[in-house]
Amino acid sequence: MRLLRHGGRLLAALVLVGVAGAGCANRMHDENEALHQQNRELQARLDAERAREAQTGPGEMEPIVTQAPQPPAPQPAAPATQPAARQAAATITPIPPQIEGTETTTDVVAGTMTVRVPGDVVFDAGKATIREGAKPTLDKIAAALKKDYAGKQVRVEGHTDSDPIRVSRWTSNQELSEARAAAVKTYLAQKGVDGNSIATRGFGSDRPKGNDKAANRRVEIVVVTR
Repeated sequence: MRLLRHGGRLLAALVLVGVAGAGCANRMHDENEALHQQNRELQARLDAERAREAQTGPGEMEPIVTQAPQPPAPQPAAPATQPAARQAAATITPIPPQIEGTETTTDVVAGTMTVRVPGDVVFDAGKATIREGAKPTLDKIAAALKKDYAGKQVRVEGHTDSDPIRVSRWTSNQELSEARAAAVKTYLAQKGVDGNSIATRGFGSDRPKGNDKAANRRVEIVVVTR
């Protein structure tokens, strides 16, 4: 009886061992199947890569297009320097027609036109009263101002030579130049030029035209043309 029980236990142990062995065999079989499937996939990819290389060539690359270097674009010529341009624009040229008894010049940079009348034509020596013989010239200047320069600012500037005043009601050349400029303004206003547009200034002998005393004795009527 004891022997039968021992034999039954042995048989049961063998059955368990057999079941365990069968389980291990099944697991190994599944793992092998998975490895075979991976190998088949890798082989398929290799076959596809070989087929592609057979059509296009191994390592074939698209051609690279290069462009020849272009010469630099020509640069525009540099404009004239500002000082040279201003010097050319500042050239003073006569404006025709000339008013008889006057000298007319323009300064493009300053934007002015200057009518220069010899002082000896307008005034007697040491005086600021306009001579009768100078009035026709001043009449022509007044007509030109009204016709061509209406509304423009005008400066009447008086100038003298450097000789000291000996016999005159004026104590200095400066006072004499101021009085002569004022006399010309008054006359132009009487001839219809807007007196509010006329300013006066005397320079005495401070702005000589050179060594010619007769040229230094003058009245200048400056019109701002801008």
